[in-house]
Amino acid sequence: MGSLIYTNNLVGRLKQEERKNIELWAEATRLLSLSDTSQNVEFLFSIIANNNTIPVILTDESDSIISSGNFDPERRNNSRFLRKNLNKIKEKNDPIKIDFGDGHFNLIYYKDSIILTMLIFYPYVQLAIILLFILVSYLAFSSSRKAEQNQVWVGMSKETAHQLGTPTSSLAGWIEILQQKYPEISITRELAIDVQRLEKVTERFSRIGSKPALTNENLISIVSRTIEYLKSRTSSKVRFISDYNSEQEVIVPVNSALFEWVLENVFKNAIDSMEGSGEITIRILESDKNAVIDISDTGKGIPKSAFNKIFNPGYTTKQRGWGLGLSLAKRIIEEYHKGRIFVTNSEVGKGSCLRIVMNKEKI
Repeated sequence: MGSLIYTNNLVGRLKQEERKNIELWAEATRLLSLSDTSQNVEFLFSIIANNNTIPVILTDESDSIISSGNFDPERRNNSRFLRKNLNKIKEKNDPIKIDFGDGHFNLIYYKDSIILTMLIFYPYVQLAIILLFILVSYLAFSSSRKAEQNQVWVGMSKETAHQLGTPTSSLAGWIEILQQKYPEISITRELAIDVQRLEKVTERFSRIGSKPALTNENLISIVSRTIEYLKSRTSSKVRFISDYNSEQEVIVPVNSALFEWVLENVFKNAIDSMEGSGEITIRILESDKNAVIDISDTGKGIPKSAFNKIFNPGYTTKQRGWGLGLSLAKRIIEEYHKGRIFVTNSEVGKGSCLRIVMNKEKI
């Protein structure tokens, strides 16, 4: 800012100096036109010749161009070029009049010298360089911070998978013993399903940080399978409404283990928002390039100011929440599947709609 003010002051002073030089040039031209030989002609010629930086155009009283100076040598004899420059100069600087005293006069039009023009733009170039430096620094910092976050995510995920692995394997062994010893107890089947689910969760955590394999699968089958799993583990007051054709096939490249994790996180957030009672509506649409899943609930809703915040790590409205579910969902959808997940609409006290957009083309 200080540089801009200083440069503007300097430009103003140089403009005044250039105008004085042109006024001197005009006076020398006037004196040369006089027939009085007592004038120091050589001195006057030197004044005129010394102006080699300020572009000038000399016109008569009828606005016809008489001569010009300090323009492009290859174009200074081009009348259209000179006329175009004359019109531009008239908008910027007032002409200097050369009065010959007999009712005749000439006008000198001039524009800023190249050095002065460069000086005018210098602070803006300087400011642009500073802004570019700030932008590059910010991008470098953001990239570094993102890389650090990725390392934290990967480290936590691998450690979680490791910690879950041993007790899950032990539970699977004990359930197998119970099934062999007490085959008539039906609850062991449900326990086995939950242990399989724990194994799947362990597998999911182990895949965070590595590039997951995507295979073409039916999106509707994955959604339906996830809904069926949650129905038996959710309050009967929560109603799932599948607003799509379950016989239809919507094929997308997907990692089913990670995508089921996304759906579970979204559904569980919806259930928490409804406080265990309400409706969750699932719609599945497709176009030539994308498949779209809309998940609506009748919960508390999300303020518009929090539409993006809900995907930030650590953001939660629950007393004991971690704020990682939707953040993890966003990471899986956007980084691993190159899709999008966002809130389409929400009304506080009435509910929300969250949309997942998946690419149908192979990544």
